[in-house]
Amino acid sequence: MSNVQFHSDLDRLIEILPPKITKYVNADKLFDVIELVLDLGRQAEIRHSDGSIEYIGDENVVEEDIKYITDRVQEFTSDNRSGIPGTLHRISAIRNRQGKIVGLTCRIGRVVTGTIACIKDFVVQNKSILFLGRPGVGKTTKLREISRLVADDLHKRVVVVDTSNEIAGDGDTPHPAIGHARRMQVTQPEFQKDVMIEAVENHTPEVIVVDEIGTEAEAQAARTIAERGVMLIATAHGNTLENLIKNPVLSDLVGGIQSVTLGDDEAKRRACQKTVLEREKQPTFDIVIEIIDRNTLAVYPDTAEAVDCILRGWPIKPEIRKVDQSAPSTIVDKINQLDEKVNKASDSLKFSFSRQQYVKQAKGYKKIYIYAVSRSIVDKAIERLNLDAELTKNIDDADIIIAHKNFAKGGNKILSIANEYRLPVYYVRSNSTSQVQKVLKEALNIEDDNVCVFHDETEEALDEAKEAIKKVLEDGEDVELSPQNTQIRKMQHELVEQHNLSSESVGEGSERHLKIVGGKEFKKNIG
Repeated sequence: MSNVQFHSDLDRLIEILPPKITKYVNADKLFDVIELVLDLGRQAEIRHSDGSIEYIGDENVVEEDIKYITDRVQEFTSDNRSGIPGTLHRISAIRNRQGKIVGLTCRIGRVVTGTIACIKDFVVQNKSILFLGRPGVGKTTKLREISRLVADDLHKRVVVVDTSNEIAGDGDTPHPAIGHARRMQVTQPEFQKDVMIEAVENHTPEVIVVDEIGTEAEAQAARTIAERGVMLIATAHGNTLENLIKNPVLSDLVGGIQSVTLGDDEAKRRACQKTVLEREKQPTFDIVIEIIDRNTLAVYPDTAEAVDCILRGWPIKPEIRKVDQSAPSTIVDKINQLDEKVNKASDSLKFSFSRQQYVKQAKGYKKIYIYAVSRSIVDKAIERLNLDAELTKNIDDADIIIAHKNFAKGGNKILSIANEYRLPVYYVRSNSTSQVQKVLKEALNIEDDNVCVFHDETEEALDEAKEAIKKVLEDGEDVELSPQNTQIRKMQHELVEQHNLSSESVGEGSERHLKIVGGKEFKKNIG
C-alpha cells in the first residue's frame, strides 16, 4: 500500500537483544515481523505477519539471554509489561510459580499511517466510536492515528488514557505518533477506570482515547464520560457487535439489553414471542467499527439502529470500507448532494421528486416489508439467490409486501395498509425456505432459468418444526411433522426441547416422523 508508511525504531529493539540473536537479526529482516519470542530452553522465534515462524540459530535460550534483555529495559509493571523509552516496542514477561522470568515476548511497535483514511468521514463527525476486533488486527494502531488526526488536524483537546503504554510508547515523553494529543499513564490496569474519570475532571478534554475497555466498571466510566459531552474513541474486547451485545459485562457500551413482555397485539404484529429482548438505553458509542482484518473494516454508522435490528432479527449489513481506499462517495453522499440542489432550486421541476424516490433510484433494488414471516429466512433467501432486494422495517419505504397466508382474510389490517399504499401483497403458506424462495421469485418476477433455487432438506425440516412449535405455543394442540430421517428428527427433538415442549417419534419406517405434544402435556410444561 503506497499510502502506508512504517516508522519502527527497529535499531532500538535490536540493541537490547543478546549477541547470539543479533548476529542473525537486522532491521531489514524484521520488516514484516510482529514479535520475537524467547522461552527458556527453546530456540528463539521470529513470528512474521503472515503467520509463519522462523527459528533463530541452533542454540536454545538460556537464563543469561533473558537477563541480558531485562537488564536493558525498564522495570516490569504489575501486568508484566515493559518497554523501550521513546519507542512503541513492548516487552512482556512470562514468570514461573516463584516469580522468576522464564520467557519474553518482544512485540514490535510500528507507526502505520493511512489506516483510517477510509473512515475519516466518520472520525470528523464528533461522534463516539468503538472499535472491535481480535488481538493483533490493528485496533491500537488506529487509535494512535486517530489521536494524531483529531489533535493536529481538527485542533481538539485530546487526552490518551494509555494503560499499557501501547498507544504512545514507553517513557515519560509520549511518542510523536500521537501528535499534540496529551497522554495519561496508568500505574496498574485496574486503575484505568479511575484515570478515565480523572482525565475528564482535571484536564478538560474534548476527546478521550482509551484502549481495551474490558470490565463493567470501565464500561460505566465510559458512559459517564459520554454523558458529559466528551467524544470517546475506544476499543473493547470482542470481535463483532453481535458478540458484544451478548456480553453481559460490556453490553452497556451499546445500550444494554432488557427483557420486555409484549401485549398480544404487539407480539402478533411482530410475529414473535411475547417475551423479547430490547435495547435498554442509548448506546455510549454512536458508531461501532468491526476490524475484520488489517485492510477491511465493517462500519455500523448508527449503533442504536444496528442493535435494535440484531435484537429483533432484522437483517443489518454494515458498510464495508477498505484501508487502501479513501472514504467512498456513498448513496448518503448523493442524497445530501441532492438536498443541496433542492435547497438552491426548490421551485424547479428538475428537482421536484422526493428524497425517498431518489433513495430508491440510487439504491436500484426493491424494498420488501414482511408481515408474520421469518426475517432470517427471507434475508437468507435474498442472499442465497443474489436478489436485487432488501428488507425494510418501514412500510412507507416498501415496494412490495410478503405476508403469511393466515393473514390473507378480508378486513385484516395489513390488507388495508397495502391498499392505502398501493402495494402488491404476496403470501407464503409457511415459514419454510422453499416457500419463501418461491414467493420471492414470483414477487420479483424472476424466471426459473435466471436463478438457482437452493433446497436444503435439513433447513426446511427445521423451519417446519419452528412453525409447529409456534402453533403449539399458541393453541396447545398436538402437531405432527413430515416424515424425516433419524438425524433430522434428532435435531427437531432438540429444537422442541429448547422451547420447553415435549415431542416423540411416531410411525414406522419411511413414515416415521415427529409429534410435538400439546394438550395436558403442554399445560404441564408451561405451568
